Amino acid sequence: MKRIFLIVLDSVGIGEMPDAADFGDVGSNTLRAASTSKYFSMPNMGRLGLFHIDGVEIEKAKDVPLGAFARMTEASKGKDTTIGHWEIAGVISPQPLPLYPQGFPQEVIQEFCERTGRGVLCNKPYSGTEVIQDYGEEHMRTGDLIVYTSADSVFQIAAHEDIVPVDTLYEYCQTARELLTGEHGVGRVIARPFEGQPGSFSRTVRRHDFSLAPPRATMLDQLVEHHKEVLGVGKIYDIFAGKGITDFVRTSGNADGIDKMLAYMDREFEGLCFVNLVDFDMLYGHRNDVDGYARALTYFDERLPEILQKMREEDMLMITADHGCDPSTSSTDHSREYTPLVMYGNKVPAGHNSGTRPTFADIGATVLTYFGIEPQIDGENLLEE
Repeated sequence: MKRIFLIVLDSVGIGEMPDAADFGDVGSNTLRAASTSKYFSMPNMGRLGLFHIDGVEIEKAKDVPLGAFARMTEASKGKDTTIGHWEIAGVISPQPLPLYPQGFPQEVIQEFCERTGRGVLCNKPYSGTEVIQDYGEEHMRTGDLIVYTSADSVFQIAAHEDIVPVDTLYEYCQTARELLTGEHGVGRVIARPFEGQPGSFSRTVRRHDFSLAPPRATMLDQLVEHHKEVLGVGKIYDIFAGKGITDFVRTSGNADGIDKMLAYMDREFEGLCFVNLVDFDMLYGHRNDVDGYARALTYFDERLPEILQKMREEDMLMITADHGCDPSTSSTDHSREYTPLVMYGNKVPAGHNSGTRPTFADIGATVLTYFGIEPQIDGENLLEE
């Protein structure tokens, strides 16, 4: 019974891509930045081949890696979570999703207000932690919703849980999702509930993403069509708007995500377990916290043996990322970087270097081919080599 466990270390890029200047990301290298911290230690990923990947500037172990590895290039025009995951699943996006550096057009905001019956505060790019401090008190006084965006294609709605019940906030997000299509089809509408009092507001764990559906079939759809299971852990269900997912669990962070993946590893199924570990990006990359980022990578590495011990004869482990988010640069946004791919299992040639691949979509094609399914997506099978 074949199973693949595909883990996305959200934002763990490994160095600027050739077009990084077009995105304002010259010099970005998330993994290198984290490795400068005294809290960085990844011997287990090193043994699988992480530090042997093209361009990775961290000291390599002398032994032949236990896994196969490659440097992945993002062919899509973007550097966000949605486009990155879509490409991993075999859909290259030649056009970027819309961005709103000046805030959303008045006609969008006006229709949103009419549909929800509430006013809007902010409407510009903003830090998610700062926006609730700056607008939270006014929101509590007026009931107006805090709407903001970022360097990503997102429409974010923050509301205090005592002012707007979480289920109602989700309804407002669904309203925005229905509104934001076509020209204004942002990648994600995100519910950002928070709590606390003026001066000490904090976001709660009840965030929820309402994603744009992929524009065409992904590897997930093909797997389901061939009667394989697709289990989503973390943001996966939201990123794909539920398409091609047979079962899913949401998570409260990396530790919870790893625990829930380990629980799925005890389950009898044939197919894919697709995992997103978000803390690297959400808690540390966007907050320029190098030490925190390093600790998170070290924690994942410390948990990796638990994953390896649960692997069965025909299991394959794939570990990658969806973009960068260098915590050492002045920017708090995602960065246009190559991403790592490390593969491990009895069917994976130890020590094999697939070099620099032209697209993340090679991951999706490899997954399908492993299950004997002819890929009808972008990308090529890595294991043919």
